[in-house]
Amino acid sequence: MNRFTTDSVIAVIGAGTMGAGIAQVAASAGHQVLLFDAAEGAAKRGIDNTAKGLAKLVERGKMSQADVDALLTRLTPVEALSDLAPASLVIEAIVERLDIKQQVFGQLEEICADSTVIATNTSSISVTAIGSTLQRPQNLVGMHFFNPAPVMKLVEVISGLDTDPAVAADVYALSASWGKQPVMAKSTPGFIVNRVARPFYAEGLRIYQEGGADIATIDALMRDCGGFRMGPFELMDLIGHDVNYAVTCSVFDAFYHDQRFLPSLIQKELVDAGHLGRKTGRGFYNYNPAAVKPEAKIAAPCAEPKSITIEGQLGVAEPLIALFEQADIRVDLIENDEVEGMITVGDATLMLTNGQFTTMRAGETLRPDLINFDLALDYASATRIALAPADQASPAALEAAIGLFQAIGKTVTVIDDIPGMVVMRTVCMLANEGFDAVNQQVCDEQAVDIAMKGGVNYPCGPIEWVNKLELSYALDVLDNLMDAYGEDRYRASPLLLRKVAGGA
Repeated sequence: MNRFTTDSVIAVIGAGTMGAGIAQVAASAGHQVLLFDAAEGAAKRGIDNTAKGLAKLVERGKMSQADVDALLTRLTPVEALSDLAPASLVIEAIVERLDIKQQVFGQLEEICADSTVIATNTSSISVTAIGSTLQRPQNLVGMHFFNPAPVMKLVEVISGLDTDPAVAADVYALSASWGKQPVMAKSTPGFIVNRVARPFYAEGLRIYQEGGADIATIDALMRDCGGFRMGPFELMDLIGHDVNYAVTCSVFDAFYHDQRFLPSLIQKELVDAGHLGRKTGRGFYNYNPAAVKPEAKIAAPCAEPKSITIEGQLGVAEPLIALFEQADIRVDLIENDEVEGMITVGDATLMLTNGQFTTMRAGETLRPDLINFDLALDYASATRIALAPADQASPAALEAAIGLFQAIGKTVTVIDDIPGMVVMRTVCMLANEGFDAVNQQVCDEQAVDIAMKGGVNYPCGPIEWVNKLELSYALDVLDNLMDAYGEDRYRASPLLLRKVAGGA
């Protein structure tokens, strides 16, 4: 039987945006909530700000005034830590410093009952380390919400080495009763989201650093082709480069400088310059009202083809066939299981990127006019597609490829020949990190997908996505990236290797 009911008093320490948001979530679920902040008057201001936010929901018809009034009556600001004694659960959302968290939790152990569960909202500090100085570390659990807490569904329930499994299970059930999507995870650097998400930023930064595409083009491809709500550079600007870079460095250091988490010198330059993103008015983009936002590269209009030939299986890109036919393009299909799926249009051969340089793939296949195209979340609904021609491809071949995709209503962006292009390499790296988290017993596969969709709004769980792509194809992409760069960064997870070997 769960130790928490709606009669359980919930306490929240820290009345900033996150703490006040968590307090609102608990009060919305029917709990009496005590809100404490060490800064004088901060708890009351936090509740006042919550009231203003709820008033806007009433104006938009999202909540009734009666429900808002009832919720606010369950929020009580308190002036001293000792006032939290009645709480069955205390959630901390204060500064990310180990010593301060340990000090506060040590005081709570003296104030609250022996059965009181204490939870930390830390996003990066080890739950085990926080509990190392406590008298009852079995009562400590991570309860990592995502900002804004009332909106974002995910809660990572983190077990430290000494956390009582029953405590974690009860907090998981409580989170679910609050309308959240909880996932269980072990206390390791970055937990699930901040670990698995590193390649989303790192691959974009790497592509930009190598001149594969400019920031506006990379962002547009991740949105319009990959289905992400924001591209990596837009998102880093929103998060703040001081925060994003610090998390990357923290994970990199915690994993003993594993090259998969290597920080970017480009981002370090922004931090050193004080260009932290939206909050300073400048990051990768300039947020001055007079500044002109750069636009993604778009290919000029080219002639539409009358017919094409498709040989072999296109796999995840199979929906393109129906799009070509709907555009009144004659499609001649050649069954051939001995070759990789390819589209021939004019002088051009088009293939889904496999992680190689197009130039190298062209040489190996003896097709000099080869042009790779990128992965899309959904080729039917994607509004943009990226093409990467081999160095030896002719201008006429590139124009034929551009015209083909323009004929089915796609905005075409031509990028430089970069291994794995943009969406494909990012998705495969995200999934690979997800598999590695599972392999290291941090969580299960379902938790990876739930966490990345619920915590950072990915359009598809990365493991779910590469299963649609086919795991063997994702492994080929990673192996080809490894060959192209010769870096341990792109090593395949042992779990992915095992799954492919087992025919998954």
